[in-house]
This record gives sequence, C-alpha cells and structure tokens, in this order.
Amino acid sequence: MRQWIPGLDVVATYRVAWLPRDLVAGVVLTSLLVPQGMAYAELAGLPSITGLYTTIFCLLAYAVFGPSRVLVLGPDSSLGPMIAAVIIPIVGSGGDPGRAVALAAMLALLVGLMMTLAGIGRFGFVADLLSRPTQIGYMNGLALTILVSQLPKLFGFSVDGDGLIAEAAGFVRGVADGETVPAAVTIGVTGIVVMIVLRRWLPKVPAVLAAVVVSIAAAAVFDVADRGVDLVGELPRGFPPFTLPWLSWEDLPLLIGGAAGITLVSLTDTISNASVYAARAGQEVRGNQEMIGIGSANLAVSFFQGFPVSTSASRTAVAVQSGARTQLTGVVGAVLILLMLVLVPGLLRNLPQPTLAAVVIVASLSLADLSAVRRLWKQRRVEFSLCMAAFLGVALLGVLPGIAVAVLLSVLNVFRRAWWPYHAELGRAAGVAGYHDLRSYPDAERLPGLVLFRFDAPLIFANARAFREEIRRLARVEEPPRWILVAAEPLTDIDTTAADMLEDLDEELNREGISLVFAELKDPVREKIDRYKLTRTIDPEHFFPTIEDAVAAYRAQTGAEWVAADPSYRRQS
Repeated sequence: MRQWIPGLDVVATYRVAWLPRDLVAGVVLTSLLVPQGMAYAELAGLPSITGLYTTIFCLLAYAVFGPSRVLVLGPDSSLGPMIAAVIIPIVGSGGDPGRAVALAAMLALLVGLMMTLAGIGRFGFVADLLSRPTQIGYMNGLALTILVSQLPKLFGFSVDGDGLIAEAAGFVRGVADGETVPAAVTIGVTGIVVMIVLRRWLPKVPAVLAAVVVSIAAAAVFDVADRGVDLVGELPRGFPPFTLPWLSWEDLPLLIGGAAGITLVSLTDTISNASVYAARAGQEVRGNQEMIGIGSANLAVSFFQGFPVSTSASRTAVAVQSGARTQLTGVVGAVLILLMLVLVPGLLRNLPQPTLAAVVIVASLSLADLSAVRRLWKQRRVEFSLCMAAFLGVALLGVLPGIAVAVLLSVLNVFRRAWWPYHAELGRAAGVAGYHDLRSYPDAERLPGLVLFRFDAPLIFANARAFREEIRRLARVEEPPRWILVAAEPLTDIDTTAADMLEDLDEELNREGISLVFAELKDPVREKIDRYKLTRTIDPEHFFPTIEDAVAAYRAQTGAEWVAADPSYRRQS
C-alpha cells in the first residue's frame, strides 16, 4: 500500500524533530504560494482566486500520492500560457469567466488522467521527446511570450491581441496613444526591482512577499485606486466549492491536444526537478510514481475549479532552504491559504494588479537561459539551430504549436543521426591497442586488400542506402579490396529493409570478387541474420567473434603484412 500511497510512509516514519522545520518552511512557502498562485491564474486567463483553489488541493493530493518528500507543486509560469492558448480561442478574449474556469478544470482532469495512466503504464520515457537544446529554445520563447503579455498590465492598460507579435504591437500602440498609467508603472517596476535586488543580495528574504507588502502599503498610503491602478479586490469567502468539470463535445479535440502538450511539459519538468532533489538527498527517482503523484494532484484540483499544475523549481528551492523535511510543509501551506480564504479573504484586496504582473515577469526571467544558448553556439551549431528553431516556433506560432515544433525537432534530430551516422575506416595505430579511425590516426597501419569499416548506428531502413553507398565507395577504387570487414559492434539492430539491402549488396560484391565480412556482431543481431536467412548469400564463415579473429583469418588466407596507411587519407561521407 505504501508503494502506491507514499504519504502513508511519511506518516509511519515521521520524526517529531522534523515538525518545527516543516511548520516554519510551510509558513515561509505560503508567502510565495499566494501571490504566485494568483498571478499565474491571471496569466492563464482565469480569475485570480482559482490560483489559490488550485494551490490548496494540488499540495494536499501530492502529499498523499507524491513520492518526493520536498517537491512543491502549484500553478506554473510555463503552463499558464499553454492553458490560455487552449481556453481563450474557445471562450474568446474577455469571455465568460465561468466557462473559462470550467474549461480549465476539464483541462486539469484530462492532464491528470493522462499523467496517471502514463505513470501506471510506465511511460516516463516520453519526457525524452524534448531534447535539452529544444527545451532551452522552448523555454526562452516562452519567457519572451510571458514577458510581452504582462507588459500592458504592468503599464496599467489592456490590449486585444493573440500571440507575441500582436500583443507587442498592441502594447506599443497603447503606450503611443497615452494609455499608460504612471502610478501603475511605478508600482510594477518597483516590485520588479525589489524582487531582483533581494534575490541577488538578500536571498534569504522572501522577495515576492516583500514586493507584495510594499505594494499593498503603497496602495493604501497613496490611494492608487483613484490614480487609475486596478486592485485585486475582495476574494470570495469560504471553502472552495466542489464542482464537476464539464464541456461540450466540440471543445474536446482542442482540450485533448492542449492536455497532451501540458502533460509533456509537466512530465519533463517533474522528472528533471525530481532527479535534482533526489540526487541531493541520496535517493532514487521514482519517475512512474512521480507521474501518478502529479496526475493525482491535477485530478484533485479539477473538482475544485482548479487548472493544470506542475512542479516548481523556485518554490521547491524556497521550501528546502527554509528547512522542509517532508510534504507536511505543503500541507501547512495549503491549510494556511484555506484559513485565509475562510477567515480573512480581504487580506489582499489592496494588492495592485501591476504587482502580480511584476511577479510573473520576474518568474519569466528565471525561465530564460541565454548562457545555455551561447554555450550551444560555441559547442555544437546544429543543436544551436534546433534551439533557435524551437524558440521561433514558440515566439511566432504560439505556445502549443511551439511545443509541437520542439517535439518534432527533437525527433527529427534523432532520426537525422540515425540517417547519416558517423562511419570510418580503421587501422592499427602504433602504441594504441585495438583498431582506430584513420582520420584520427592517419599514420595507422593497414593490411593490403583489407578494408576495416565501422558504421556507428543500427542498420535500419533510414540509413540502409547510406551504408550501401559507402561500401560501394570503398569497393570502387583503383585497387579493389578482397575483403570489406565491418566492425559490427555498433550495429545494435538490422531490420528487414537493411537485410534485403545486405543480400543484394553481398551478391554485387561477390561478382566483383569482394567478400563482405562481419566481426563482433551482437548475439541478438546475429540471430536476426539467421532468421532473415542472409547466410544463403553471405558465407557463414565470414562472421567472426572479434576483429582480431577476422584479421588473423585474412592474413592466414592471403599472407598479407601490415603497411603504413596513406597519410593523405581523408574520410569521405
């Protein structure tokens, strides 16, 4: 039972000595959960109160079903634009808030079902569909999109626009037309400065809480509401209502597509964050149970007017720095937020909306990683190109199409490497054991009439033609070899398309007096050779357990001696 409900294990093994730290960490964490939850709800196009409902129930659900003792869940800045990208096209900009909340709850339900089923089915490997370069590009594009979307609110007005370019153009027009509210800009920019300065020089001070307190005080002292600044206002009092998610059938396709994208991003964040904190604690990552924990959290919030959630690296870091030992920290945070809604819902009524925009903007800056982009430029230009393509996909096409572009690019990059794998001729280098690439060792010795060839990929339909053409190139020289010996250890698979190619290629080489020989084939691949009946054409004696055995057999047959290779050798591909 504890395997499926890790919260039971926490209760059974809890130490009283941990209680003070968990309580203190829960109080500190709450100061971050409240303003971020409200800000990220508005980022998703939803009423700010839904961010608090979401925070409460995702923390409680993960405390029961989540395996990590320190991960903190909640509304996330990276998911906000994705949620908005699904909801806004259905309800329209400024549409019925009630319908928007219902759609967001159904989206959370779908994400919860997908994540839970993925965990039960052990589909954690799906997170690998987003390679690191495409993740960097996607997150940078997302950071820019979030930043631009919050600028109008920071300046005290709103714009009608869908997408980065439209929102940027609307913001510029608003500023040019004199719609800027000076008091809003002052409060918003002050909040940004306070958070950045405190995080840089006083990291132990809760920066978000400080910015919220300063802005509420300023709103009361300077009566900013009369100066055109929008305030959060009184929050609904009482316990979050239990509500069954609903939708119309015509909305389902868009919701399913959006839920799939959100699940993938949430899964990637969860696995990466869980890995980091598990490594620090000397624990193993339970990836499948993590998915069940996140899925349970999304299912729970879907019945209380919530929206999809994920893990938060920043909030987890705050909890850990504050001394959190178990998920009791999250439970304390959830209870404190609930008490605020029941007892003092007017606590944040004077919180200026530009401050929430400032919270989101600072969070978006933490998503961007320009140093990683520079590193990719210096280290590998192909992956830099993938990163920039993912960035442009998000920035120009939108958040959901952007993640589709990122996944497609990651998959195509894998396919590209399998399509055009590295290959090399090998020789015997002086003072180095084994056989090595002639490009790295141009003075390596070779045996006359023998070509040692390595193909660094499984032999499949995508690269069968490339393999055949390279073998033909090696055979069509002024002095054709007698053997082309394939160092086959990297050939982890041979599919039926490649098998047909090998049969035709061997017959072609035999007509020219050349033997195609293999060494170091793995047993499963050798069994496939037999199953394909390739030994009807390829001589069964031309399969050797090691390269040394094959070389010894060739020398015994021909009497060849090692000679220095042509130093002008250049690998051709």
